[in-house]
Order: sequence, then C-alpha cells, then structure tokens
Amino acid sequence: MRRLPVYLLLDTSGSMMGEAIEAVKNGMQELVASLRKDPYALETAYLSVITFDTSAKQIIPLTELSMFQTPDLKASGATALGEALSLLAQKIDTEVTKSSQEVKGDWKPLVFIMTDGGPTDNWEKGLKELQTKKTGEIIACAAGPSAKTEVLKKISGTVVELATADSKSISAFFKWISSSVSQAGINLEKNGADLSGPSELPPPPPEVNLVV
Repeated sequence: MRRLPVYLLLDTSGSMMGEAIEAVKNGMQELVASLRKDPYALETAYLSVITFDTSAKQIIPLTELSMFQTPDLKASGATALGEALSLLAQKIDTEVTKSSQEVKGDWKPLVFIMTDGGPTDNWEKGLKELQTKKTGEIIACAAGPSAKTEVLKKISGTVVELATADSKSISAFFKWISSSVSQAGINLEKNGADLSGPSELPPPPPEVNLVV
C-alpha cells in the first residue's frame, strides 16, 4: 500500500500560549479520531508533526494513524517558520519513499501550515529548499488578525484565514484538515492520482475563509 504522508507544521511561539495552543492539541485529537473512522485513511495516511517557535523540531516522525499519539505542545519563543520549511524539506528526503522503476513510492505529501503571526527568520531560504522537493497540496492557515497572509501566499497556493485564533475556529480548521485528507484518499482510490489543486479540496466551514 502506498502511503499518503501528511505533515502538520504548527506554530508554537509565545503568542499561541493559552487557549490557542490548547485548541491545537484538541484539534489534533479530533483529527486523528476522525481519520481513524475512515478505512482508507486508516490504511494510507501517515502523520508527522513539526513545531516551530525559536527553532523548528519534528516532534512526531511520519507515523501510521493507529500508532499516532497526540503530543503535549508548549508555547514560547519566536516564529522560525523558515527553519520549519527547511526541516520539512529534509524529512521529505528521508521519510517519503520515492518511486523508481522497481517500486511505486509514496504519494506526494500533503502539507498543512498553521501560524498566528509572521516569521522571525529567513523564510525565503526555507521556501527555496522546500521548492526543490515534490509535494502535493500545501495549505497554509493564518490564525487570527496578526498572521501574515502575504507571506503565506508566497509559500502556498491555498491560504485560509481564521478571524480569531480561538478554540472554535481552530477546531473547525482541524476538522477541515480531516475532510481534506479523506478527500485526498478518495481521489487516490478512484483516480490513482494526487490532488491536482485546491478545487479538489472540500469546501471549508464558515470559520475558515479562503484568501484570494
């Protein structure tokens, strides 16, 4: 079975302290619980979590859904989004199986980025490194009014925003991630093809607004 790698890049900087970081933890639990009810996702989807604050860390390597345990996140420090993009590029190299003449590799990774502020490091350098790798859809979420949508637009062709980084909005975003991963799985099963663009994603809920 070819795996569908799903990478979550989550902002754990100081501004996420309190309700926002708790909502992210709850959102991840809801995401995993929902995907475990989807037989195809349960077989194919593998999740990884990369956090970024003053530095970026992969706190969960690519893990099958049945074995995934929600990490305990803490919020502090700055917003090293560029370092997170560089780290993602490295992990795609080492964790995602590439296709060859002998073997069909994994599907292209789906990437979800969530931040409530602007990068405090060289995000362009990280983006250049990521652009050398083959990914599927990259979806970026600007959580709250301080998030820099203009930066996210340069990283991703699909940017959504939450009016506030509260528990209701963040929960809605994670439910949409779940629907998107399930939709990707259906697409792979029916057509044997990766998602070809944002038009193939499910419509976002009212709390999640597409930035155009």
